[in-house]
Amino acid sequence: MPPPIHHPRPTVLAAAVALAAVGASCRAAAAGRSVPTPERLTVPSGFRVTLFTGAVPGARSMTLGEKGTLFVGTQQGSVYAVVDRDHDGVADHVYTLATGLDMPNGVAVRQGALYVAEVSRVRRYDAIEDHLAAPPAPVSVIEGLPKEHHHGWKFIAFGPDDLLYVPVGAPCNVCESSDPRFATILRFRPDGGPVDTMARGVRNSVGFDWEPGANALWFTDNGRDLLGDDIPPDELNRATVPGRHYGFPYCHAGTIPDPVYAKGHDCREFEPPAITLGPHVAALGMRFYRGTMFPPEYRGQVFIAEHGSWNRSHKIGYRVSLVKVKDGRALSYEPFAQGWLQGETNWGRPVDVQELPDGSLLVSDDQAGAIYRIAYTRP
Repeated sequence: MPPPIHHPRPTVLAAAVALAAVGASCRAAAAGRSVPTPERLTVPSGFRVTLFTGAVPGARSMTLGEKGTLFVGTQQGSVYAVVDRDHDGVADHVYTLATGLDMPNGVAVRQGALYVAEVSRVRRYDAIEDHLAAPPAPVSVIEGLPKEHHHGWKFIAFGPDDLLYVPVGAPCNVCESSDPRFATILRFRPDGGPVDTMARGVRNSVGFDWEPGANALWFTDNGRDLLGDDIPPDELNRATVPGRHYGFPYCHAGTIPDPVYAKGHDCREFEPPAITLGPHVAALGMRFYRGTMFPPEYRGQVFIAEHGSWNRSHKIGYRVSLVKVKDGRALSYEPFAQGWLQGETNWGRPVDVQELPDGSLLVSDDQAGAIYRIAYTRP
């Protein structure tokens, strides 16, 4: 097992942030990654972005352990644990928990155990926060999921119903499949027993959360490619009952019939999105903000990490956006944190957002191998 990565720091916070930034830059350059430069990011007045850690190569989906450990999945085969022991907003240690896995993007915690989703299975590491330096052998929870790697990476989470939600992305840009598990969000018991299909017609969801007070599931979905720069938009959807169909591959973004697969279907057959997002922004991780650090107008609102487009004439996304909601309805969509994209050049790609107990917001960046912390500093 590789040793933990240590981040020695002086006691002065400003010096700590500077030291972490220098160390992260050196590590990123040595590994051929982009150098994380949070000072290039712009956020609304009163907010500040700092580097939480620059030592998590390929950082993607995140979740918090019950003792405050941040667990981070990747597509490169490794899973990490990040610890900020003195809670000063800068990581002290990064532990490598596992290597050689098959796109272990998804991480979730329940009763002290870390659940890790690979492409075709989910495994569990018990009492993980007591064994960060020497993790226990994993226990199989779910086996036999589809092995296709196209949209095969998974975001997972436990819902208010104590069920494990596991998406299975479409194995293509756009297609129909004889395997009904594709293009769905599935539900399982904590022991891996199947329950039902929460949502169908979901092309590629890599982020979801539950609406506070309503327990409705909200999830992002990435629209199909090769219809043009501005068609279709990505989606933010809301599900209150299991089994509904959200359109793919027949209808996109609620109103756009697919030129190949829409024959015999009407877009009104399917659940419309709660709101459409930017076209090809690659909306991934999302969270409702439940904290109190941010001003009241942000509480109960949705933050979305946009990974950024790869096939538009002009790039779009590469930011964290804000969707304002009220009474179960999405009202507006606007940028919140920007700067990973400079002109047509991107130095970072946001993947997920995760609220910390103090109310600050973490943003993972798999291009720079970094995690940033957004805090509100002006009362």
